[in-house]
Amino acid sequence: MLRPEQMSKVSVTGAKSVMDEVIETMHDQNLVHITDYDGSWEGFQPGDSLEGADETSSMLVTVRAIESTLDISEDDAGSTATVSLDNAEEKLEEIRTEINELDDRRDELRGRQREIQEQLDQMELFADLGMDLDLLWGYDSLAVRVGEGDSTAIESALAESEDIDAYDVFSGTYSVAVFAQEQADGALEDAMVGVPFSAYDVPETTGNPTTNVQELKHEYEEVQTKLERTEAELEEMKVEHAGFLLALEEKLSIEAQKYEAPLRFATTERSFIVEGWVPTEKYVAFTEELDQQVGGRLEIKEIERARYTNSPHDGHHSEETEPQDADTGTEVATDGGTDSGVVTVKDNPPVIQQNPNIIGPFELLVKAVNRPKYSELDPTIAMFLTFPLFFGFMIGDVGYGLLYVTLGYGVVSKVESKGLVDFGKIVMWLGVFTMAFGVLYGEILGLHFFEWFGAHPPLEKGISDTMWAKAWLVVAVIAGWIHLNIGYIFNFVEEFQLHGAKAAVVEVGSWLLMLNGLWVFIFSTLFNGSKPSFLIGTNAALNGNPFGLGFTGFPEIAGMLGLLAFVAGLGILITGPWFEAFEFLAPLAHTLSYTRLTAVLLAKAGMALAVNLLYWGAYRDEEGFHYMYEYKPGYEPHGEEAELVFGGIANMGSEFALGPLSLGLEGAILGLPVLIVGHIVVLAVGGTAAIQAIRLEYFEFFEKFYEGGGKNYQPFGYDRSYTTDN
Repeated sequence: MLRPEQMSKVSVTGAKSVMDEVIETMHDQNLVHITDYDGSWEGFQPGDSLEGADETSSMLVTVRAIESTLDISEDDAGSTATVSLDNAEEKLEEIRTEINELDDRRDELRGRQREIQEQLDQMELFADLGMDLDLLWGYDSLAVRVGEGDSTAIESALAESEDIDAYDVFSGTYSVAVFAQEQADGALEDAMVGVPFSAYDVPETTGNPTTNVQELKHEYEEVQTKLERTEAELEEMKVEHAGFLLALEEKLSIEAQKYEAPLRFATTERSFIVEGWVPTEKYVAFTEELDQQVGGRLEIKEIERARYTNSPHDGHHSEETEPQDADTGTEVATDGGTDSGVVTVKDNPPVIQQNPNIIGPFELLVKAVNRPKYSELDPTIAMFLTFPLFFGFMIGDVGYGLLYVTLGYGVVSKVESKGLVDFGKIVMWLGVFTMAFGVLYGEILGLHFFEWFGAHPPLEKGISDTMWAKAWLVVAVIAGWIHLNIGYIFNFVEEFQLHGAKAAVVEVGSWLLMLNGLWVFIFSTLFNGSKPSFLIGTNAALNGNPFGLGFTGFPEIAGMLGLLAFVAGLGILITGPWFEAFEFLAPLAHTLSYTRLTAVLLAKAGMALAVNLLYWGAYRDEEGFHYMYEYKPGYEPHGEEAELVFGGIANMGSEFALGPLSLGLEGAILGLPVLIVGHIVVLAVGGTAAIQAIRLEYFEFFEKFYEGGGKNYQPFGYDRSYTTDN
């Protein structure tokens, strides 16, 4: 789980006469992550595409263009089909011709619709004036302007103009026509400067614009009918040919992969070499299959078995030899090579994460940062163990947890995308932990169900008792302390394997000393007078307030040793990357960052309390805070310590009984939307808990050891969805 699947780098050498068989066999195996030849070997060149590559690529482009035109998706596929390429090109051309004609007709109709709509919009403006079109243009002695504006303001502007001899203004609901006799060209425009007015272009045509509007609307409807008919024909084509097109695309994609494979090989005039990575445990099966299909005409070697180090060439090498020309057997001088002398194209092994199915979905969260490097520890298991735990601790409610599980299950059952399915599974895990903590807190949708049975929950959130709130601060700090230790230990292991013991001690061991030394001191009785009482001492949270663990603090000697460890760690750090010493308070700040868990816990609990308080009402007595869902409308708490907090919407109005509840009929009904919407808001805001939890994972935990940047394992082959091997 912490390491990716071990990979072996293989080399396959043979004559070009068997290259087609090798490509076919390797593609069917779907095992080899091919290393692209980089041109670094003297005498070798990247190969050429096989015959038929251009035709296949051209057909593939045509298929994808048709699929785009018909808006075909994987959901439109029928049953898995067998596609023969013998007559596929002819059938494809028939489909292409028919669909192009329909698509051109659709584009033409849509274009005509746009033109009609533009004319219609303009004609409706002229119809608003109630004037024939031939009255709005063609004058020799009058200037005419038609548009939208304030007719009163226009008349005032024209009346004040000395360059306008006469004028008249006609207005409709939102249109204005201005006629004016000018003393000089442009006088009308000058007079209307500063007056709000948007001019229209008047078409030089005749007739009643209202009649024209009706004619245009009729034509628009005719075009719409033709367009709908054309789109229906395209939809019929989609239904009829979607399966064939998807299957053909898959078949052509497979053929294109095979035809273009030699571009990734190193070749001479008569031979080829292809290198790549296969999972080590499948190396024997890989070689046996090639031997069976191609016989003894190949030389297959395991060049190296990658170790979990920074360099992919530090691993086991099965051979120490130069690449040889398959025909002459002579060694070929090259520029590249491994540390042991084996010549190869240098590249890093791809990464296959090894996590059980139950943990696998959390790889989604890890890959959101980056895929682990081959040399890095995979943090997925740590994410699985801590992220839902943090989330559940903050939300802690059986009702909300059940809703999260339901939401996640809905995603898993309704979608096919692996990413979305993994997301749904993660949400389900968050819901499970939320329900588990909800049982411990005794809450369901913010209601305390232990009280229904006259009992107390094992844990409380601390809304009404500051003792619990302070205790959760201590718990959050301890959780951060442990979490950061795990991160530093991961980093220590990586540094030890990559750079040795000295680098691990200087660059990571120093921080481990500083982190643990500091917090041992903080939790010790040394200088106890300056430390919070809920941290150490007889009133400490871990000494019965509320957790009865009997911990009152580490002894003073432990505190002294902790301070010495902190100083020693700082001293060791200065001998290495000394500039990191400026961050000497990081062990304190990063650990305190985990107190956000408690902050979100209290904030979310407060929101749920507010929603329930509005609906149910509540009172407080010597025993604490109680909702009033068990009491009759108008109930007044009694006793010296009793105090009504809020009567509750549900307790207003005429009384009615609902099982064990006695509520106000009108209030119970009218307040229900408040209750539902309020809890939906709390549920949605619960997403901030996920943000805070993931922030701790990414910025506090990952920062200690994780960089990412691994190469995705992409074997040469194809996972068929629409075709069979036959």
